[in-house]
Amino acid sequence: MRIARIPASCSAAAALTFLICAMAGTAAAQWLSIPLPGTPRTPDGKPNLNAATPRTADGKPDLSGIWRADSQRWNENLVPEGSDAPMLPWAAELYKHRVETYGWDRPEAYCMPHGVPDAMTVAGIPFKILQMPGVTVLLFEEFHKYRQIHTDGRQLPVDSDQPAWYGYSIGRWEGDTFVIETAGFKEGSWLDNSGHPHTEGLRTTERFRRVNFGHMEVDVTIDDPKAYSRPWKSDTMRFTLQPDTELLEHLCENNRDLPILERYWRGKEQATPSTSGKQ
Repeated sequence: MRIARIPASCSAAAALTFLICAMAGTAAAQWLSIPLPGTPRTPDGKPNLNAATPRTADGKPDLSGIWRADSQRWNENLVPEGSDAPMLPWAAELYKHRVETYGWDRPEAYCMPHGVPDAMTVAGIPFKILQMPGVTVLLFEEFHKYRQIHTDGRQLPVDSDQPAWYGYSIGRWEGDTFVIETAGFKEGSWLDNSGHPHTEGLRTTERFRRVNFGHMEVDVTIDDPKAYSRPWKSDTMRFTLQPDTELLEHLCENNRDLPILERYWRGKEQATPSTSGKQ
Protein backbone atom coordinates (compact mmCIF):
# COMPACT_ATOMS: atom_id res chain seq x y z
CA MET A 1 0.00 0.00 0.00
CA ARG A 2 1.37 3.43 -0.81
CA ILE A 3 2.13 5.59 2.21
CA ALA A 4 0.85 9.15 2.51
CA ARG A 5 2.48 11.57 4.93
CA ILE A 6 -0.06 13.99 6.40
CA PRO A 7 1.32 17.29 7.75
CA ALA A 8 0.34 18.04 11.32
CA SER A 9 -1.32 21.27 10.20
CA CYS A 10 -3.68 19.52 7.78
CA SER A 11 -7.38 19.98 8.27
CA ALA A 12 -9.63 16.98 8.77
CA ALA A 13 -10.81 17.25 5.17
CA ALA A 14 -7.24 17.39 3.92
CA ALA A 15 -6.29 14.38 6.01
CA LEU A 16 -9.25 12.45 4.66
CA THR A 17 -8.18 13.40 1.14
CA PHE A 18 -4.71 12.04 1.73
CA LEU A 19 -5.98 8.78 3.19
CA ILE A 20 -8.57 8.06 0.51
CA CYS A 21 -6.21 8.81 -2.35
CA ALA A 22 -3.53 6.70 -0.70
CA MET A 23 -5.91 3.78 -0.24
CA ALA A 24 -7.92 3.84 -3.45
CA GLY A 25 -6.71 0.31 -4.12
CA THR A 26 -6.23 -2.78 -2.01
CA ALA A 27 -3.13 -3.12 0.11
CA ALA A 28 -0.19 -4.32 -1.97
CA ALA A 29 2.58 -6.55 -0.65
CA GLN A 30 4.95 -8.97 -2.34
CA TRP A 31 4.32 -12.12 -0.29
CA LEU A 32 5.39 -14.67 -2.88
CA SER A 33 8.89 -16.09 -2.69
CA ILE A 34 9.78 -18.20 -5.72
CA PRO A 35 13.47 -18.75 -6.57
CA LEU A 36 13.50 -18.04 -10.29
CA PRO A 37 15.93 -19.77 -12.67
CA GLY A 38 18.43 -17.54 -14.42
CA THR A 39 18.83 -15.24 -11.44
CA PRO A 40 22.52 -14.66 -10.60
CA ARG A 41 23.24 -15.33 -6.94
CA THR A 42 25.83 -14.55 -4.33
CA PRO A 43 27.65 -17.37 -2.52
CA ASP A 44 24.97 -17.36 0.18
CA GLY A 45 22.24 -17.92 -2.41
CA LYS A 46 20.76 -14.42 -2.42
CA PRO A 47 20.00 -12.66 -5.73
CA ASN A 48 23.01 -10.70 -6.91
CA LEU A 49 21.52 -7.37 -7.97
CA ASN A 50 24.96 -6.05 -8.93
CA ALA A 51 25.59 -8.79 -11.49
CA ALA A 52 26.02 -7.94 -15.15
CA THR A 53 23.09 -6.71 -17.22
CA PRO A 54 21.32 -9.66 -18.89
CA ARG A 55 21.10 -9.55 -22.67
CA THR A 56 18.84 -10.98 -25.33
CA ALA A 57 20.00 -13.19 -28.21
CA ASP A 58 20.67 -10.11 -30.37
CA GLY A 59 22.92 -8.57 -27.71
CA LYS A 60 20.52 -5.89 -26.47
CA PRO A 61 19.96 -5.38 -22.73
CA ASP A 62 16.99 -7.39 -21.50
CA LEU A 63 14.73 -5.13 -19.45
CA SER A 64 12.49 -8.02 -18.38
CA GLY A 65 11.69 -8.34 -14.70
CA ILE A 66 9.60 -6.92 -11.88
CA TRP A 67 10.61 -3.38 -10.98
CA ARG A 68 9.77 -0.90 -8.27
CA ALA A 69 10.62 2.80 -7.99
CA ASP A 70 13.31 3.59 -5.41
CA SER A 71 11.52 6.71 -4.21
CA GLN A 72 7.98 8.05 -4.03
CA ARG A 73 9.31 11.52 -4.84
CA TRP A 74 9.00 11.02 -8.61
CA ASN A 75 5.38 10.00 -8.19
CA GLU A 76 4.65 13.12 -6.14
CA ASN A 77 6.55 15.48 -8.44
CA LEU A 78 8.12 14.53 -11.75
CA VAL A 79 10.02 17.81 -12.04
CA PRO A 80 13.68 17.81 -10.90
CA GLU A 81 14.21 19.25 -7.44
CA GLY A 82 14.81 22.97 -7.40
CA SER A 83 13.08 23.64 -10.72
CA ASP A 84 9.59 24.24 -12.07
CA ALA A 85 7.82 22.91 -15.13
CA PRO A 86 7.44 25.64 -17.83
CA MET A 87 3.64 25.66 -17.65
CA LEU A 88 1.43 27.95 -19.68
CA PRO A 89 -0.83 30.19 -17.55
CA TRP A 90 -3.92 27.98 -17.70
CA ALA A 91 -1.86 24.88 -16.81
CA ALA A 92 -0.16 26.69 -13.92
CA GLU A 93 -3.54 27.78 -12.56
CA LEU A 94 -4.92 24.24 -12.80
CA TYR A 95 -1.80 22.82 -11.15
CA LYS A 96 -2.08 25.37 -8.33
CA HIS A 97 -5.73 24.37 -7.80
CA ARG A 98 -4.84 20.67 -7.63
CA VAL A 99 -2.09 21.30 -5.09
CA GLU A 100 -4.34 23.49 -2.94
CA THR A 101 -7.09 20.83 -2.90
CA TYR A 102 -4.60 18.01 -2.16
CA GLY A 103 -5.37 16.36 -5.50
CA TRP A 104 -8.60 14.89 -4.18
CA ASP A 105 -9.96 14.35 -7.70
CA ARG A 106 -6.91 12.68 -9.21
CA PRO A 107 -7.92 9.93 -11.67
CA GLU A 108 -7.06 6.98 -9.43
CA ALA A 109 -9.49 8.28 -6.81
CA TYR A 110 -12.15 7.30 -9.36
CA CYS A 111 -10.37 3.97 -10.04
CA MET A 112 -9.02 5.34 -13.31
CA PRO A 113 -5.44 4.46 -14.25
CA HIS A 114 -2.29 6.45 -13.73
CA GLY A 115 -0.75 7.89 -16.87
CA VAL A 116 2.73 8.01 -18.39
CA PRO A 117 5.13 7.92 -16.63
CA ASP A 118 3.04 8.15 -13.45
CA ALA A 119 2.03 4.46 -13.54
CA MET A 120 5.65 3.33 -13.02
CA THR A 121 6.48 5.64 -10.15
CA VAL A 122 4.21 4.42 -7.33
CA ALA A 123 7.00 3.25 -5.04
CA GLY A 124 4.95 0.71 -3.12
CA ILE A 125 3.45 -1.04 -6.15
CA PRO A 126 5.67 -2.77 -8.75
CA PHE A 127 5.31 -3.32 -12.48
CA LYS A 128 6.62 -6.04 -14.75
CA ILE A 129 8.42 -5.69 -18.08
CA LEU A 130 8.14 -8.48 -20.65
CA GLN A 131 10.60 -7.88 -23.50
CA MET A 132 9.81 -9.92 -26.60
CA PRO A 133 10.58 -9.70 -30.33
CA GLY A 134 8.30 -7.10 -31.88
CA VAL A 135 6.75 -5.84 -28.65
CA THR A 136 7.62 -4.98 -25.06
CA VAL A 137 4.79 -5.13 -22.52
CA LEU A 138 4.50 -3.37 -19.17
CA LEU A 139 2.16 -5.03 -16.68
CA PHE A 140 1.10 -2.78 -13.81
CA GLU A 141 0.12 -4.47 -10.57
CA GLU A 142 -2.01 -1.47 -9.63
CA PHE A 143 -5.51 -1.89 -11.08
CA HIS A 144 -4.25 -4.77 -13.29
CA LYS A 145 -3.42 -2.53 -16.26
CA TYR A 146 -0.99 -3.03 -19.12
CA ARG A 147 0.86 -1.03 -21.76
CA GLN A 148 2.31 -2.16 -25.11
CA ILE A 149 5.44 -0.74 -26.76
CA HIS A 150 5.66 -1.89 -30.37
CA THR A 151 9.15 -2.55 -31.75
CA ASP A 152 8.13 -3.99 -35.12
CA GLY A 153 9.00 -0.87 -37.11
CA ARG A 154 5.56 0.75 -37.19
CA GLN A 155 5.20 4.51 -36.86
CA LEU A 156 3.10 6.44 -34.38
CA PRO A 157 -0.42 7.23 -35.60
CA VAL A 158 -0.60 10.74 -37.02
CA ASP A 159 -4.11 11.50 -35.77
CA SER A 160 -5.70 9.04 -33.37
CA ASP A 161 -9.50 9.15 -33.19
CA GLN A 162 -9.33 6.80 -30.18
CA PRO A 163 -7.01 8.40 -27.61
CA ALA A 164 -5.87 6.14 -24.79
CA TRP A 165 -4.82 6.58 -21.14
CA TYR A 166 -1.36 5.21 -21.96
CA GLY A 167 -1.33 6.52 -25.52
CA TYR A 168 0.24 4.62 -28.42
CA SER A 169 3.89 3.65 -28.04
CA ILE A 170 6.73 2.60 -30.31
CA GLY A 171 10.24 1.67 -29.19
CA ARG A 172 13.73 1.48 -30.63
CA TRP A 173 17.27 0.91 -29.37
CA GLU A 174 19.96 3.59 -29.32
CA GLY A 175 22.99 1.61 -28.22
CA ASP A 176 22.07 0.12 -24.83
CA THR A 177 19.23 2.60 -24.25
CA PHE A 178 15.63 1.65 -25.02
CA VAL A 179 13.81 4.72 -26.33
CA ILE A 180 10.00 4.84 -26.20
CA GLU A 181 7.98 7.50 -28.01
CA THR A 182 4.31 7.83 -27.10
CA ALA A 183 1.47 9.96 -28.48
CA GLY A 184 -2.31 9.73 -28.78
CA PHE A 185 -3.05 10.34 -25.11
CA LYS A 186 -6.48 10.74 -23.62
CA GLU A 187 -6.69 14.06 -21.85
CA GLY A 188 -7.42 13.58 -18.16
CA SER A 189 -4.52 11.65 -16.68
CA TRP A 190 -1.96 13.47 -14.51
CA LEU A 191 1.79 13.39 -15.05
CA ASP A 192 2.30 12.99 -11.31
CA ASN A 193 0.36 13.03 -8.04
CA SER A 194 0.94 16.75 -7.61
CA GLY A 195 -1.19 17.29 -10.67
CA HIS A 196 1.02 18.49 -13.53
CA PRO A 197 -1.52 18.49 -16.38
CA HIS A 198 -1.34 17.62 -20.04
CA THR A 199 -3.57 17.81 -23.10
CA GLU A 200 -4.26 15.44 -25.97
CA GLY A 201 -1.21 17.02 -27.62
CA LEU A 202 1.19 15.36 -25.15
CA ARG A 203 4.13 13.45 -26.56
CA THR A 204 6.57 11.66 -24.25
CA THR A 205 10.01 10.23 -24.92
CA GLU A 206 11.23 7.74 -22.32
CA ARG A 207 14.79 6.43 -22.15
CA PHE A 208 15.32 3.14 -20.25
CA ARG A 209 18.81 2.02 -19.20
CA ARG A 210 19.41 -1.22 -17.30
CA VAL A 211 22.53 -0.38 -15.32
CA ASN A 212 23.13 -3.95 -14.10
CA PHE A 213 21.03 -6.97 -13.19
CA GLY A 214 19.15 -5.26 -10.39
CA HIS A 215 19.03 -1.56 -11.26
CA MET A 216 17.42 0.54 -13.99
CA GLU A 217 17.26 4.27 -14.76
CA VAL A 218 14.57 6.10 -16.72
CA ASP A 219 14.43 9.67 -18.05
CA VAL A 220 11.30 11.19 -19.57
CA THR A 221 10.95 14.21 -21.82
CA ILE A 222 7.53 15.92 -21.75
CA ASP A 223 6.49 17.74 -24.93
CA ASP A 224 3.03 19.30 -24.89
CA PRO A 225 2.91 22.73 -26.58
CA LYS A 226 -0.70 23.23 -25.46
CA ALA A 227 0.28 23.03 -21.78
CA TYR A 228 4.00 23.95 -21.62
CA SER A 229 6.07 26.67 -23.25
CA ARG A 230 8.83 24.21 -24.18
CA PRO A 231 9.70 20.52 -23.79
CA TRP A 232 11.11 19.63 -20.38
CA LYS A 233 12.89 16.68 -18.86
CA SER A 234 11.96 14.79 -15.71
CA ASP A 235 14.25 13.96 -12.87
CA THR A 236 16.20 10.74 -13.48
CA MET A 237 14.08 7.98 -11.95
CA ARG A 238 15.71 4.87 -10.51
CA PHE A 239 14.19 1.43 -10.11
CA THR A 240 15.26 -1.75 -8.33
CA LEU A 241 14.49 -5.28 -9.49
CA GLN A 242 12.19 -7.31 -7.24
CA PRO A 243 13.70 -10.81 -7.60
CA ASP A 244 12.13 -14.18 -6.83
CA THR A 245 8.56 -12.95 -6.69
CA GLU A 246 5.50 -12.25 -8.82
CA LEU A 247 2.84 -9.60 -9.25
CA LEU A 248 -0.27 -9.88 -7.13
CA GLU A 249 -3.87 -9.08 -7.93
CA HIS A 250 -4.68 -5.45 -7.16
CA LEU A 251 -8.16 -3.99 -7.66
CA CYS A 252 -9.60 -0.57 -6.92
CA GLU A 253 -12.37 -0.99 -4.36
CA ASN A 254 -11.63 1.15 -1.30
CA ASN A 255 -12.84 4.52 -2.57
CA ARG A 256 -16.27 4.43 -0.91
CA ASP A 257 -15.63 7.74 0.89
CA LEU A 258 -15.02 9.63 -2.35
CA PRO A 259 -18.52 11.25 -2.30
CA ILE A 260 -17.61 12.92 1.02
CA LEU A 261 -14.56 14.53 -0.53
CA GLU A 262 -16.47 15.51 -3.62
CA ARG A 263 -19.19 17.29 -1.64
CA TYR A 264 -16.59 19.11 0.47
CA TRP A 265 -14.35 20.35 -2.34
CA ARG A 266 -17.17 21.07 -4.81
CA GLY A 267 -18.78 23.20 -2.12
CA LYS A 268 -15.58 25.19 -1.67
CA GLU A 269 -15.25 25.63 -5.44
CA GLN A 270 -18.77 27.02 -5.64
CA ALA A 271 -18.05 29.41 -2.78
CA THR A 272 -14.83 30.58 -4.48
CA PRO A 273 -15.17 30.39 -8.29
CA SER A 274 -12.03 29.02 -9.91
CA THR A 275 -10.22 30.94 -12.61
CA SER A 276 -8.64 27.77 -13.99
CA GLY A 277 -9.32 26.64 -17.53
CA LYS A 278 -7.49 26.43 -20.81
CA GLN A 279 -7.21 29.64 -22.80
